Amino acid sequence: MYGMRNLKFYCMVVGIILLSFGSCVSLVEKTGQTLDGSAFAEKQTAVYRTARNAGGAMEIREVRNKAGEPSIVITLKQFPAMKIRGSAPDDRGEFQLMARDYLGGNVHGWNEYRLDLAGSGNLVLGETDARLSVPDEIETVGISSGSIRRYDTRITGTEALSSLRNRHDRILALAEWLNSRENLPSFNSQKTFEQYWKPVLFPETVSKKKRPALWRQDNDQWVRAEDIRWNTGYTERVFPEQLWNIRNSGTMLRDWEEAAEWIYIEYEWNRIRELLARGMILEKKK
Repeated sequence: MYGMRNLKFYCMVVGIILLSFGSCVSLVEKTGQTLDGSAFAEKQTAVYRTARNAGGAMEIREVRNKAGEPSIVITLKQFPAMKIRGSAPDDRGEFQLMARDYLGGNVHGWNEYRLDLAGSGNLVLGETDARLSVPDEIETVGISSGSIRRYDTRITGTEALSSLRNRHDRILALAEWLNSRENLPSFNSQKTFEQYWKPVLFPETVSKKKRPALWRQDNDQWVRAEDIRWNTGYTERVFPEQLWNIRNSGTMLRDWEEAAEWIYIEYEWNRIRELLARGMILEKKK
């Protein structure tokens, strides 16, 4: 309890300091950035942003690290936990994609990682606007670094990498299955994504009126995990076999509760790549 009180007090103090940042991400995410120093590691030199009526709500920032080396950071308003990093464009506008950074908070802490990327694009930075296009395939190489905060404990090094990589594999498998479902609506926010999918993934955790039709049958078997009785019959009727144990053990629910933003990003990743490939014109703001 003493450790939790210390963490809450620390978060409150850091929150006051961070009010001037004006970021879209949550307090706990900004607290995470302060703890590892990343919030102060770069200097912003220019900002380009899509017009309000343009799709994507994209922003590109030119930044320099402590050594003065330039690079670019691409963010999307719809995915505030994600930053796509690239090298500074050359004289022809060509640049290399380097990483997808993620920092997502939950009620107990946060997950933070760097997913290395391989790919190239074109970015022409002008006096009044910027023109971006990433027509080539973006390859996700793998998580190369990261850390986890759970309550007042911070997990780093090989332990964090192992946990984050395992979670990534599970989330990729889940996102692939979600995208394979038919007649899906479009989701313009994480909130609408969660409202649609939570009753499908975890009918045991929602009210009866929100549960899918015929989710329970007379011969269904049940197993208790994470203080919830899971309907294994529903699991086997609805989910592919590779997800059975993940759902019945409560692991899928933990992933959902601790990394819903991450799941949403992986679910939308192909559409994010399509947006980058489409070509965007951004207005210079600074």
